[in-house]
Amino acid sequence: MVPVSVVIITKNEAALIEHCIKMCRLITDDIVVIDNDSTDGTPAVASHYGCRVFQKSWSGYGANKNKGIAQASYNWILSIDADEVPDTELVNSLHNLNFDKANVVYDIKFKSYFGKKLIRFGNWGNDHHLRLFNRALVKWGETEVHETLLLPPHIEIKSLSGYIHHHSVTDIDDFKYKAIHYAQLSAAKYFKAGKKATFIKLHLSPVFGFLRNYIIRLGFLDGAEGLAIARVIYKNTRLKYTYLKQYKELAQKQDTYRNELVIEQA
Repeated sequence: MVPVSVVIITKNEAALIEHCIKMCRLITDDIVVIDNDSTDGTPAVASHYGCRVFQKSWSGYGANKNKGIAQASYNWILSIDADEVPDTELVNSLHNLNFDKANVVYDIKFKSYFGKKLIRFGNWGNDHHLRLFNRALVKWGETEVHETLLLPPHIEIKSLSGYIHHHSVTDIDDFKYKAIHYAQLSAAKYFKAGKKATFIKLHLSPVFGFLRNYIIRLGFLDGAEGLAIARVIYKNTRLKYTYLKQYKELAQKQDTYRNELVIEQA
């Protein structure tokens, strides 16, 4: 075992989390699961395989990951999701790693799957993320979605051998549902940040995203799945700026109503 705590946030992941946990048990004796009111038995599965499970209210992806970090036994954190599985090469890399430098953050390569098919090209084909870090210096930014690590200026980034295998979506319906969900979260994030749904963002960005994924990054070589990914990426980009525009319009209407109410009361 290595001095690393694995932190997983969950909601209804019983169908996926078992494989994830079994590989993580080859890494560490401390797996922390932060569960958000699962109804499919996820906490029971996690507990059965020796995880420490905590029920926490939902505060956003980054915030809930930080809740898990706070419960960890070790300062070194491997942050993964229930649909992500470390492979044997990555497990061996972690066992050979020297954990003496807290200012190092490790970048891990991903292999992503559409159903059972490995996606080799497009946006998914060259995926990698910062996932191993020391909590004494690093934590997650607490945004609604697409959370990133907050890195101090003196942090050094290194790569690890091996992969995390990401079982991204089960089928096209699952993918479309997730695209809509993440578009809504992204729109809320952009609204709070004061971003605008410009003509370019609404109409040109989705097209560029499709072409970059499907043509420039050779997504078409993944066949029907590559086309499906490119189309859903187009839809996600279009939707998040459509939702942002709707949020802005609603806020403007509310401001107008409040102003009219103040005038009437004056």
